[in-house]
Amino acid sequence: MSAVGSSTNSYSASGLSLTGSTVTSTPSGSTMTQSDFLQLLTTQLTAQDPTQPMDNSQMAAEMAQFAQLGTLQNIQSSLTGLSSSIGANAQSAQVLSSASLVGRQVLVPSNALTYSGGSVNGGVNVSTAGDVVVTIKDTNGNVVNTIDLGAQPAGLSSFSWNGKDSSGNAVANGTYAVSANNGGNSAALTTYVAGSVTGVGYGGSSTGTYLQVAGIGGVPLSQVAQIN
Repeated sequence: MSAVGSSTNSYSASGLSLTGSTVTSTPSGSTMTQSDFLQLLTTQLTAQDPTQPMDNSQMAAEMAQFAQLGTLQNIQSSLTGLSSSIGANAQSAQVLSSASLVGRQVLVPSNALTYSGGSVNGGVNVSTAGDVVVTIKDTNGNVVNTIDLGAQPAGLSSFSWNGKDSSGNAVANGTYAVSANNGGNSAALTTYVAGSVTGVGYGGSSTGTYLQVAGIGGVPLSQVAQIN
């Protein structure tokens, strides 16, 4: 805003100040609103020197610039709202499309499996080609059985446990720990367990769409390694 005369009087209006020949704005926020601008303009017109009034063309140019800024801010606000709406719709669409997975078998990361009769299928993410061994333990940490998958290439290798211990005896129903390593390396490999999808939900921006898998619990859709 331009100088409005040589008066040394001071004026203020809602965070706007006029001292000497300089008009300054000190709003509480970081953005000047239309209300702030009108108050500033009113203060400037009131305090101007009658012998040297503000030039009409200059005032019109300033008002036009502020109007253009207001239009740009409205466009930005509309685009932000549109982006949020599109994001929400995309989330809803993903949840709805994932509903078709209910009843399907999926392979998801897990270091525990639930045995309730029959066979339990799973997988191992082999980081380096080598002999892969899967170990099944009970809740007390005792080894129930080991499954030697033999030499496996890098990638996802599958395994199946028949629910029997190393002596061939059927084990009790319950939850068992599962782990794997390869080539005699003690570093654990990521294990996966197959389970039936019983539900689909949305866990917020940090989790996104998730699947409720029987015997495992909630698993983010992005972590599903395989769908059968």
